[in-house]
Amino acid sequence: MRCWRRWRDTAIPELREAHGVDVERVAREVSAFYERHPYPPPVDDLEPYRKLWTDDRRRADAHLYWPQAAYRDDRTLLVVGCGTSQAARHALRWPRAKVVGIDVSLTSIESTERLKHKYGLDNLELLQLPVERAAELRRSFDHIVCTGVLHHLPDPDAGLRALHGVLAPDGAMQLMVYAPYGRAGVYLLQDYCRRLGIGATAQEIKALAQSLQAIPPDHPLMPVLRNSPDFGNEAALADALLHPCDRAYSVPQLMHFIEAGGFRFGRWIEQAAYLPQCGVLASTPHHALLARLPPPEQYAAVELFRGSMIRHSAVVYRNDRPDHEPISFQGEAWLDYVPVRVPDSIMVEERLPPGAAAVLINRHHTYTDLYLPINLHQKQLVDAIDGKRSIGEMVSGSALRNVARVLFEGLWWYDQVVFDASRARNQAFSFPRA
Repeated sequence: MRCWRRWRDTAIPELREAHGVDVERVAREVSAFYERHPYPPPVDDLEPYRKLWTDDRRRADAHLYWPQAAYRDDRTLLVVGCGTSQAARHALRWPRAKVVGIDVSLTSIESTERLKHKYGLDNLELLQLPVERAAELRRSFDHIVCTGVLHHLPDPDAGLRALHGVLAPDGAMQLMVYAPYGRAGVYLLQDYCRRLGIGATAQEIKALAQSLQAIPPDHPLMPVLRNSPDFGNEAALADALLHPCDRAYSVPQLMHFIEAGGFRFGRWIEQAAYLPQCGVLASTPHHALLARLPPPEQYAAVELFRGSMIRHSAVVYRNDRPDHEPISFQGEAWLDYVPVRVPDSIMVEERLPPGAAAVLINRHHTYTDLYLPINLHQKQLVDAIDGKRSIGEMVSGSALRNVARVLFEGLWWYDQVVFDASRARNQAFSFPRA
């Protein structure tokens, strides 16, 4: 608990002075909450997770964050608010990486320690440490995973600034925060619980779970209940409805939050849901109006149109990071991109739309309109993706270039592929393509 006391004694007075709130009380309540209700619920078996992470999946994941860099699997990784198993999962996922997990909850750290010993995770180090004190690690990390953490802090801006200080200049961070519109029902029930003075004891949580069974079928909470299978779990229910500190960010608020913390937006982890050229919006009369907007405004408008996003998960970089060419299909550098199939992509060849030889679906997408029909020529190119050849090597004849451009840009939009663009980056300034 020494790290927690140091954070309490030094950081909290500064936050109280800056924000005029009882930050110490809120921080103490959050810490105590996770001691009583560690989340996610502890697990004993990570073997299915280990088997899931093949070399192909690791490579696709790496190029999601670093499309311009050659593949590496030995980066340093910080898992923030690692909970009961997240850091152990990443240590299993990246056996050659050096992984550090931090959390304010000793209960969560002890749960992860048990997994560390069970699976012999010598590449994992665990510390009880608040994110606001990340500088005490006295090191920097190539990759930071911060999911479901900052929106529970009394001062999220301080937490984000702390992470900026420990992200390597060429590093990447996965940042996930709650989104407001899809969680409207959650916030209604949170207010309901506060008005009734419902606490987080086992008896009160049990009574709350029983009461939720009587919620009207058209209540805004119902979609969340239907789509969250762990909502019946005591810790999950407490985390959602009884948490002492919970906020959400719309797309414009998130963009401002990222910028104020010294970062810049890279991409959404799953971007198709935010793009007006994907799904139903592509065929509406408003598509042309959306297409005129700059990308951040597009994302904000699509969030409002969809209306049910419950979280935002993005890749962000330091705003002083060395410049890298973004993924682009302007010019001809895209011919040097090596497409890598996303492991959660599936190809459906039954009950197809007219003219389609197959339909591509990312199983992680929650919106059913996000599917990509492809014709026979496009299917042949998709079938030819091997993660080794560049697009240019796959379409040696110039007649196929326009077909390839449309296809691979669509595959990227729809989260069907990521790209190893390291060849394009290395050749960008060497010589023009003939």
